[in-house]
Amino acid sequence: MSKQVKQLDRVIIRFAGDSGDGMQLTGDRFTQESAAFGNDLVTLPNFPAEIRAPQGTIPGVSSFQVHFADHDILTPGDAPDVLVAMNPAALKANLADLPKGATIIVDTHDFTKRNLEKAGYAENPLDSIDDTAGPLADFGVHPVDLTGMTVEAVKEFGLSRKDAARAKNMFALGLLSWMYGRPTDTTESFLSKRFAKVPDIRDANITAFKAGWNFGETTETFVVRYEVKPATMAPGTYRNITGNLALAWGLVAGGVQSGLPVFLGTYPITPASDILHELSKHKGFGVTTFQAEDEIAGIGAAIGASFGGALGVTSTSGPGVALKSEAIGLAVMTELPLIVVDVQRGGPSTGLPTKTEQADLLQAMFGRNGEAPVPVVAPQSPGDCFEAAVEATRIAVTYRTPVMLLSDGYLANGSEPWRIPDVADLPSIDPAFATADDLTDEGEFQPYARDPETLARPWAPPGVAGLEHRIGGLEKADITGNISYDPANHDFMVRTRQAKIDRIADSLPPLEVDDPSGGEAKVLVLGWGSTYGPIGAACRRVRRAGYHVAQAHLRHLNPFPKDLGEVLKRYDKVLVPEMNLGQLSMLLRAKYLVDAIGYNQVNGMPIKAAELAEAVGHLVAEAEGIPLEELDLSVATSQEVHQ
Repeated sequence: MSKQVKQLDRVIIRFAGDSGDGMQLTGDRFTQESAAFGNDLVTLPNFPAEIRAPQGTIPGVSSFQVHFADHDILTPGDAPDVLVAMNPAALKANLADLPKGATIIVDTHDFTKRNLEKAGYAENPLDSIDDTAGPLADFGVHPVDLTGMTVEAVKEFGLSRKDAARAKNMFALGLLSWMYGRPTDTTESFLSKRFAKVPDIRDANITAFKAGWNFGETTETFVVRYEVKPATMAPGTYRNITGNLALAWGLVAGGVQSGLPVFLGTYPITPASDILHELSKHKGFGVTTFQAEDEIAGIGAAIGASFGGALGVTSTSGPGVALKSEAIGLAVMTELPLIVVDVQRGGPSTGLPTKTEQADLLQAMFGRNGEAPVPVVAPQSPGDCFEAAVEATRIAVTYRTPVMLLSDGYLANGSEPWRIPDVADLPSIDPAFATADDLTDEGEFQPYARDPETLARPWAPPGVAGLEHRIGGLEKADITGNISYDPANHDFMVRTRQAKIDRIADSLPPLEVDDPSGGEAKVLVLGWGSTYGPIGAACRRVRRAGYHVAQAHLRHLNPFPKDLGEVLKRYDKVLVPEMNLGQLSMLLRAKYLVDAIGYNQVNGMPIKAAELAEAVGHLVAEAEGIPLEELDLSVATSQEVHQ
């Protein structure tokens, strides 16, 4: 049968099903196929917090969204073009996100009366596909018995019906791989390796995958297949990478570039646990991982490692930072290098463990007793987690201070193509340990003397003759490091520790401002962390419609870049999108007396670019005196809308 081939510039696909249906694996494999093909891509995994939510219910729905394109994209997309729904709950939970005209491929097998009731359907929506007033009237719906065809395809392997049905996700993956011309070798190799010890399961999954592909090729249900060409990218070697993987590799690189062994003292917590899993694989690079009995023990061990001359690291999420706060203060007082990775999630308390948020910024800035300043660094994309980790290492080692590295759940679990850097381009980080040459003429060691440029104190690991010194949480006397209760000394040391953090700004590059208008823009959109993608996509759409808007993004949140105040003064309006209730806005207002306007969202999901573009457009109209009724963003192409 001859199939029509249609060219597309980008597609957004969401795989959704029960949390036991393998949707994360399916989405990940489709992502790897797209990466191997050469598309630019961004992903958004979304899964329930429960290990096993009630089967067939809406709270138990797990999904994976992948946006792939033949051009540069910035977000996983606002709305799916294609939904693959494995049961009624998956359909019900995701239907509201679909735009009119979207394609729905639905597994009819589980649309039983019991499962329909679990999902809250009084009637089977598939029975009214042709009804113009039905719930699915606005979509192109393809009911397919994915489960039944899978069981039939793998019956030769003698599996139970339950085990055979588990391969239905591979049937769906095969079908979608056919529809969008994805290469299949990577998935077949993956399945062969993953299930090498259970040949029947291996062969059943590969067979189901091929059966899905063949179904697409031969059935009359799908008469069109689509082609999305590879994206044009800068020359280099690329791989698909998640934020947690990139961050772990960045810590390894920081250890190599500083010549320090890396010690991770941590306690597992969603969504940071993958950092522990990955670092445990790299003993060959001098990495030691220690899974402690709790959060406090994890950071305590990391501080001890730093005292001993290693790069101490601890990883956690917001609730864990709260537990570690006293120990972070100890690292501030002892002035030892330490990296505290906070992969933010929805809070407070246990909150939304598997959802994303940016609500730990003020905790990172001020969440300790006393005046305990800590540098704060935030990556902007999954791949950027690598560079942010290297930068955090540079600051921690150079300035002898704990550093907060603020990732979040969206960056941690999301992925994108990442160009593997040349090792020669990575910064060299000198730990500059104290030696016997640092003793005074009288043979004394001064553990709290200061480097005149950085204000960092000497780093003197134990075991070097003559460098013995007191260490601990009590206030230190200037120069000698002896315990001191002198009021004047305490005031001086507090101000000195703050001045040391302020000095970091001297080493930061000027803030990059993206303003194609050449200075005509009156509105600046300023963000931090994972809002980079939605902000960039929103600004693209506004510019495409013919309006001027500038964009800047902060990697360093404490201290701010030295020229940030000057940049803010150039614009009449400053919009600050955040996945919190306005924490960066508060800091900007306090420090620079600027009327920062917040665009705030705390629903556990990334900000949608199209909605943000509307807010940016309204602010541009206000700043430039354009009546709102004349504001028109509709001329933006679909490419800009969905980026």
